[in-house]
Amino acid sequence: MQIKLYGKIKKGATIIEGSPGFGLVGTIATEYLIDHLDAKQVGNLWSEKLPAIVAVHGGEIIEPFAIFYDEKRNIVILRSIATVAGLEWELADSALKLFKKIEAKELICVEGVGGMEKVSEPKVYHLSANKEQKRKLEAIGLKQLNEGIIIGSAASFLSKVKEALLIFAESYSELPDSRAAAKIIEVLDKYLGLGVDYKPLIEKADKFERKVRELLSKSAMVKKDQEEKEGENYFG
Repeated sequence: MQIKLYGKIKKGATIIEGSPGFGLVGTIATEYLIDHLDAKQVGNLWSEKLPAIVAVHGGEIIEPFAIFYDEKRNIVILRSIATVAGLEWELADSALKLFKKIEAKELICVEGVGGMEKVSEPKVYHLSANKEQKRKLEAIGLKQLNEGIIIGSAASFLSKVKEALLIFAESYSELPDSRAAAKIIEVLDKYLGLGVDYKPLIEKADKFERKVRELLSKSAMVKKDQEEKEGENYFG
């Protein structure tokens, strides 16, 4: 997976990554951050394994893997609207390359995790090998994930990027879960001091869920159509 940067990023930036996963929590959270931090696209990630997909939403081109930057807060956001299945290791390798290239301060991966039973307020956990990160997270009341199985992109980041901090929010549905994403935003705001209000995400949950679902649906349809055409060419 290749990294293309066409904008400058200051050294010491914090990278926040969110991929489609359980409840689409990571994608919703990063999309919300991009909107509310007014982050600008400064690059993208590309791989030959990706289907030829460019979604259009509100008249704007939405790339499968894009890199956004908030210069004021020195925050880099990796936003994914395409499935990462089969690309987990490439994505982690690319994130590590970007981490080293910009001499980033830390890499934070946000993800949804299946909850055992539905509660009014989703619980949030962290996983980190860094003592300073643990101290700051414990100070804001976040508990460490002590038992569990991690799969997908989160597992690849843990294996490849030793500096990675994972923040999980419990989600109770395969459908987009804006409430779990809002808890992620709340934690990030306290941890990084972003000055972002998470409440509008809950109030406008339907809007964000609909937007993310539409983008992912378009991506999936184009991928399926491409695979069918390749199959026709092969057997024909």
